[in-house]
Amino acid sequence: MRLSQIFLGLLLMMGNSSTVLAVSQRATALRQTNGLTAFTPPEKFLASNFVADEMNPAFIFGPVKSFVSSRKCPTTWLIEEGAKNTLNKPGSLGQPAEYSLYLEEDCPDKVVYYVFIDQSGLARQRRIDYRCKSQCHYQSKTEPEYGPTKSKLEQASQDGCGVGVELRFIQKNGELLTQSLEKFLRHDLKFAPIYDLNQRKKILQ
Repeated sequence: MRLSQIFLGLLLMMGNSSTVLAVSQRATALRQTNGLTAFTPPEKFLASNFVADEMNPAFIFGPVKSFVSSRKCPTTWLIEEGAKNTLNKPGSLGQPAEYSLYLEEDCPDKVVYYVFIDQSGLARQRRIDYRCKSQCHYQSKTEPEYGPTKSKLEQASQDGCGVGVELRFIQKNGELLTQSLEKFLRHDLKFAPIYDLNQRKKILQ
């Protein structure tokens, strides 16, 4: 009798676990709409720090894995199906300079996408230079205009807080968040930064 009770208890626990981990209908629909599929990010990406402003970041957050751990609802990493096929293509010369990864947070009242740009595969200086060139081109700015930001990122890297990832967008139920991502992280999500780029120093936790 004792063994059957234990076995029944294990079955109930497994049932509860599968319920908790089940993907909601809303999350499933959003994945299909956006052409997203499950993906296991490289450890280098998960261990990287990130910024949350394209042109003039004031803070460095991280690492990515700490942000994931801070979320209250079940999370899943997703990637666009086309990008996944490219990364897994036989004979590939290596990962692209950057690609998007979606952290899906599946809550009872909402599904949130945190859209990260992974540049962790680039060497440190090349990553900073690549970010400068790509952002200047995207924002129609010159490299001298981006110079102060580049200098701050270089200093942060020398201080042991290099950046390999950018949080570029946040979506709630398919709607783009329009407020400052840095402010949203710090005030709404209570996720503290680790480095102040304007003060050029680490932030004591």
